[in-house]
Amino acid sequence: MSTDNANLNILHRDSAIIVAVKPRGFLSELSPGSDRSFPALLLDALHVNEIFPVHRLDRDTEGIMVYALTKSAAAALSASVANGLFDKEYDAWVHGVPDEPEGKLEDLLFRDTRSSKVFVVKRERKGVKRAVLNYRTIETVPVPGAGVNSLISHVRIRLETGRTHQIRVQFASRGMPVLGDRKYGAADNYPPIALAATSLLFPHPVNGEKMRFEIPFAYAIEQGTEC
Repeated sequence: MSTDNANLNILHRDSAIIVAVKPRGFLSELSPGSDRSFPALLLDALHVNEIFPVHRLDRDTEGIMVYALTKSAAAALSASVANGLFDKEYDAWVHGVPDEPEGKLEDLLFRDTRSSKVFVVKRERKGVKRAVLNYRTIETVPVPGAGVNSLISHVRIRLETGRTHQIRVQFASRGMPVLGDRKYGAADNYPPIALAATSLLFPHPVNGEKMRFEIPFAYAIEQGTEC
């Protein structure tokens, strides 16, 4: 099911859930007083009574999200998240070339609430969380205007953990910031961050059916803008 209402991209809707593509620049959670909350936009446009976020995406990241429409569905989806039954994949363009064509990145991350940034640290302490992702390099291409390093790589990422800014920080800490991500060191002229949640697999909260959704990674490298 899809709708053009307010340019929403609805992939699925039933009595228990809504699966939709969150645009860049929108919060993935309800935020009173904000006009940039995606669930609030869904509430208004689709005329549903309640909506319950069960996972999140960074504000600057677009991608597939599932929202619960009932408390029981929210509880079931939250349990699936906690039990590792959500399979999320992302696509990104990063500066440089990974050392290996595919591999696993493991780090300890600390979120500094004062600067709203996340950092890789060497030791566990209060507030530090383990972050793990797997990646596969799809292609590496030269591109003008991408900064000092003119090679960029398209990587596909599967998260094992879901930490704030995880993908952005883990690649940036290895000298491969995501294109357009000046918060974490990208020196380029690409305005939107080249990162999207492109695949989501989870069990339906009511009947347990495996639900899989995918969207294309639409990012135009030549112009430095989205397709």
